[in-house]
Amino acid sequence: MTIAQERLAKRFEKWDVNGDGVLEPSDFVTEAANIARAFGETPESAKGKQLRDGFTAMFDLLADKAGASAQGQINRAQFLQAAGEVVEGGAATFNPVLGPVTKGIVALADKNDDGVIDETEFAAWLGAIGLDEKEGRAAFQQIDTDKDGSLSENELLDAVRKFHTGELDVELLG
Repeated sequence: MTIAQERLAKRFEKWDVNGDGVLEPSDFVTEAANIARAFGETPESAKGKQLRDGFTAMFDLLADKAGASAQGQINRAQFLQAAGEVVEGGAATFNPVLGPVTKGIVALADKNDDGVIDETEFAAWLGAIGLDEKEGRAAFQQIDTDKDGSLSENELLDAVRKFHTGELDVELLG
């Protein structure tokens, strides 16, 4: 199993919160709601809805690639195949699928509304997914490729893609 497949398998397990062996739209909505709450937002707030819409769109695209209906279920094999295609296709396939989610995360994490995430905001996001602040700050230093002290949506999206391909060994799954 490749690093990408291992990380996607871990992602599947994280999102399959009820352990029934399938992912459904509700699993993605729950993930978005949990992240929103971790940032002190309600799932129904504008920022919570933005993230939920990104996760819902991601499920729809993965379901389509897996040959499932948008309101259906994706089993583990289907998820690994569909998400694997997204990851292996590079930025051209990955960015349209994960871009809306990344945009939603930046909106939630960006507490001072400057359009980027600083080290403290990034550490808070990783804390929201279960990592400690020290790990978050160390990860930030690796991901801040232009060393300007902040992460743009594009830098964060690039880091998430590189994590899933195995090019970046910074824990982004929690």
